[in-house]
Formats: sequence, C-alpha cells, structure tokens
Amino acid sequence: MSSQNLFTALRAAFPTDLQATAVETDEGLHYSWDDLDRATAMMANLLKSLDLPDGSRVAVQVEKSVEAMMLYLATLRAGYVFLPLNTAYQSAEIGYFIGNAEPAVVVCSAANFGWVSKIAFKAGTQHVFTLNDDRTGSLLDRAASHSDLHPAVPRQADDLAAILYTSGTTGRSKGAMLTHGNMLSNALALRDYWGWTKKGGPEGRGDVLIHALPIFHVHGLFVAIHGALINGSKMIWLSKFDPKRAIAHMRQATVFMGVPTLYVRMLAEPSLSKAAVKNMRLFVAGSAPLLIETFDQWQALTGQTILERYGMSETAMLTSNPYAPDMRYGQQSERRGGTVGFPLPGVLLRVRGEDGQDLPTGEIGGIEVKGPNVFKGYWRMPDKTAEEFTSDGYFKTGDVGKVDQRGYVTIVGRSKDLIISGGYNVYPAEIEGYINEMPGVAESAVVGVPHPDFGEVGVAVVIAKAGVALHAEAIIAALKAKLANFKIPKKCFVVTELPRNTMSKVQKNLLRDQYRELFA
Repeated sequence: MSSQNLFTALRAAFPTDLQATAVETDEGLHYSWDDLDRATAMMANLLKSLDLPDGSRVAVQVEKSVEAMMLYLATLRAGYVFLPLNTAYQSAEIGYFIGNAEPAVVVCSAANFGWVSKIAFKAGTQHVFTLNDDRTGSLLDRAASHSDLHPAVPRQADDLAAILYTSGTTGRSKGAMLTHGNMLSNALALRDYWGWTKKGGPEGRGDVLIHALPIFHVHGLFVAIHGALINGSKMIWLSKFDPKRAIAHMRQATVFMGVPTLYVRMLAEPSLSKAAVKNMRLFVAGSAPLLIETFDQWQALTGQTILERYGMSETAMLTSNPYAPDMRYGQQSERRGGTVGFPLPGVLLRVRGEDGQDLPTGEIGGIEVKGPNVFKGYWRMPDKTAEEFTSDGYFKTGDVGKVDQRGYVTIVGRSKDLIISGGYNVYPAEIEGYINEMPGVAESAVVGVPHPDFGEVGVAVVIAKAGVALHAEAIIAALKAKLANFKIPKKCFVVTELPRNTMSKVQKNLLRDQYRELFA
C-alpha cells in the first residue's frame, strides 16, 4: 500500500522549477521551492534524531513565520503529530494543553522560553526548542547540522497528522484529531471546487495567494497553506495583517482568504477599488459570520463577490458557495450572501430535529455531517467522541441551520446559543440579523440568561457605528414591530466592543457570564 502521508502529496505538487519563488514575504525575502524542500528535510531529520516514540506530538506556540510553516511540514514529513497553539494563550492555558496532549517536543518563542519550558519539563516533555519570527532560535541552530535529504515517513490515510484544540468560545477546549486522509481529501476537494489553476494569473504565472491569516488555526494553516502547496502556487506572506499593504499586493496576486474583520478593515482603506483588485479572481471569507452589509459593500466597491464557506476545527471545510455559476436543481447557482453555499463534493449534510428525525427543507435544526474530511475524534475523550457521533456515523456539529429548496446551507447559530424562553425556541442569529440592519448599528450579539419566570430570556449587546448615538429602548421598540414577542430581548446594552477570540468569533460564553445575574 502506497504512503498517504500528506507531505508526500504536497511535495509531489511542487513545480518542476524548484528555484522559482514559493514564498515571498512582506519584508522582501524570497524562499524557493528547493528551500522549502531542503529546510523541511533538515527539521525532519532533527526530529528523527531525537528518537521520539511513534505518534509523538510536537506542540508549537510561535509567531507567524515561514520557518514556522516549515516546521509544520517537517512534522508531517517525519510522521509525527503537529499541535499548533494560539499565540495569545497564557500559562494556565498552555499548562492545560501540554498536560492534556503530553507532547514529546515543545517549540516556543525565545521570549517565552522561561515559563513555557518550566511547564513543559514539569509535564514530562523531553525537548523544548525556540523559534523566533526573525529566523533565529535553537530549533534552526540544531537543524542546520542535519542532512537536507529526508524520505517522508510512510503514513496511511487514517494516521493522525494534527491535533487542533477547539477555539473554546463555549467552554474548555477539546483536541480534535485530524488525519492525513482528512486533510488531503479536503485540500484536493477545494483545489477543484475553487478553480485553482497553474495557468493565467499575473504575468501568466498561475494562482498566487496572499497569506494574511494566523497559522495556528484551520483557516490559515490548512485551507490557505494546503491550497497553495497542493497547486504548486506561490504565496505572498504577510506576517501581520495590514490592510493597505494587503491591497497593494493584490496587483501580483489572484487569491485572498480572510476573516470578516479583515474585509471590514480593507473597506475603510481609500486605496481599495476595482482597479486595485483587477488581477484577483477569488476572495474567500470564513471563521466567523460575514455581515450582509460587508458582503454588499465589497461587491459594490470592488465588483467582486466574496465567497463564503463553512468549516470547523473537527472537519476542515464542509460547504462552500460556488466558485463559478453551475447548474443545480435545474437552476443557475451563484454566491449568495448570508449563506455558506453547498456541501463540498464527498460531504453529506443533513438537518435534524431534537427527536433525531430529518427535517423538511427550510426548517431549522441541528447540522450533522459525514465525509472523508471529518475528524477521527477528540483526543483522549472516547465518551465525548461517542456522544458527538450518531449511530450511522454522522458528526453532530453543534451548529444550527437550514437548507433551502436550492440546496444552499444557512447557519443560524450554535446549538449552545439557542435560547429556550417560556418553552419557545429563540435563535439569536435571527434577532441579530434584524438588529444589524438597523441604521447606525455596526454589529450585535444576542445571548440567553436565566430568568425567574421564563427560564431564559434574550439580552442584546450592540455596537454603534462611529459617530452614531444608539438608544437601547429604540432598538427594542424597533424589534417589537418585526418579531414575535417571545423573541424580543428583555434588555439591550450599547457597548464599544464585543469580546472575541483570535479568529474574530464573538465569545458569547463571556457575555452570558457577564449578564447572568441580570434578572436574579
């Protein structure tokens, strides 16, 4: 049986000219495909020299750099399991992840070595290296003495490649175990579905990706990097997102992937125009809901339509709006704002009620999925894993949504966000949609809090646009003219910002905690 190591597939897609630029950084550095091949071999040989047990985890908390991406590829190449950790995590969180995953190797920035190494060694980790974003650190020093040739370790599709801890917007993080097969199947599906090409593009060079995302998360690490590598496409690497700089790079690029916040920031830049993006063929948004206002503004200003998609740490990408208009159900299909498109090829998706029965078209229920991209389970949590899968093998995503007559999927919210008020189901995303359409509203979040009479009621937390004075009472009054009374939030607060995680998702668990005692 041939090896299914994801690295082998990515390496096979490298162009024949290995001296061509694979990555160009915003600081003017150029890395060739040969550089990627040789550097990942040296790092893989370093890992091999440590005599690690099979299946060892390599935990990494470093700033974004091309070398950090190389370390990820080297971990795959050496047959170990990559464990990316958010750079915002502090000691209590790192202590939990290292204690839970028991990595054999930990890599951190030199500035954090003192406290990270203390936690790691106490937990039994044998090896702690440093890696900085300026191409320094003990990892690179040690790797420099190793051979730049390394045959990728054979791995099968079901072998573990990465553990991603869920972002924790609803509580303690769980380690989602992703296999080589999960990620390769997703990379190949997206390459075809999103029309990646080796021809055309600026100067006829084929697709060029602007990489503007962090690399400790599915979106930046897997969707973006795998997308470019599996197509042998150059990346323009932004270590930190700067809207003006990102727009300037669009003259040399064709593909951009971002979270909604990045699009909002670029819309505020005077340099954004149809001329500035004329070489671009694809703008992808995900990781958090994209407001329809942002979707419409982008279309009006640039003439381009953002493609929204839907995925999770546990599944990589599940659905996507179409890249090109295709024929479904006898009708032309287009990118539709507010939806996440259709299930990707190979992905089965259904919507079920609380009784476990399939719901009719257009009805809201729990989204369940099945496919080669769906993870193996939660790390060292067999009971939790069993609980999250149905008897016929579907993963219960925890997301609530609906599928319309044309097959478009719309996400309404998380099942944990559902408010049951006086026995009625209230979906926060529905109410947020109405609030966000009101003049002067930038964004809103609705959460459920305990109430002595109704069990639970909604509380709306709203951000005003710059220079606008919003009044909570007026927002509630406007909602009363549009929605059934049981859906109306009992209180509304106008605030300056919402609590978010690093991928821009609103942390509703923190809002629930903040307002929990409101009606006590």
